[in-house]
Amino acid sequence: MSLYVALKNATNSSYPNRLLLRSLKSQLTLSRYQSVMGMVLGKISVETPKYEVIKSTNEYEIRKYPPSVLAEVTYEPSEFKGNKDGGFMVLANYIGALGNPQNTKPEKIAMTAPVITKDSGEKIAMTAPVVTKADNSEDNDNNKTVTMQFILPSVYGKAEEAPKPTDERVVIRDEGERKYGVVKFGGVANEQVVKEKVEKLKKSLEIDGFKVIGDFLLARYNPPWTIPLFRTNEEPKTF
Repeated sequence: MSLYVALKNATNSSYPNRLLLRSLKSQLTLSRYQSVMGMVLGKISVETPKYEVIKSTNEYEIRKYPPSVLAEVTYEPSEFKGNKDGGFMVLANYIGALGNPQNTKPEKIAMTAPVITKDSGEKIAMTAPVVTKADNSEDNDNNKTVTMQFILPSVYGKAEEAPKPTDERVVIRDEGERKYGVVKFGGVANEQVVKEKVEKLKKSLEIDGFKVIGDFLLARYNPPWTIPLFRTNEEPKTF
């Protein structure tokens, strides 16, 4: 019943992909290789948030999400040489995805999907709600702040149950029940594609009588090495 918009933009990089897969196969065990191959082809094998579909149309879904615990970092892309996804490594280090976990226990925390990002037009305190709309002008791309979030595994029912980060940039907080209007799409979630999806989603929700509030979120379910045609992305909009 939900909408799956598969973008017809398969890349022409199949030859480099084949070289990558041959290299991986020579270095990994069979089970690990199969796992990596699954991710390359878009398989999502990590925990994802549960939700209830309240309404489904040809344009969007209305979903209700239960409370969850988030690990998030807010930053300016200029802190990471203009990379809007620079906060990923900060959060990955907190959960121990790439080595020893940077938390006080220390305790490795399972990776989940999706990775969520949202933009803000001005820098605000990390403990305050992000309510400023995104400023899409090119001149301000490196000045506006970005908040990146990992949804922690459901085993952590409250923020105080999660390991405390040793990096003061990482904030652990509870996220209450919320409702989103969501559009799901494949391919590369570049800025132009995201902008088009947001505008279309917002228009569809308003036509159907929903009051749209807050910032849009970009939810990406796959790692960068997933073939673009098989990627899963979502644009949730709060109302």
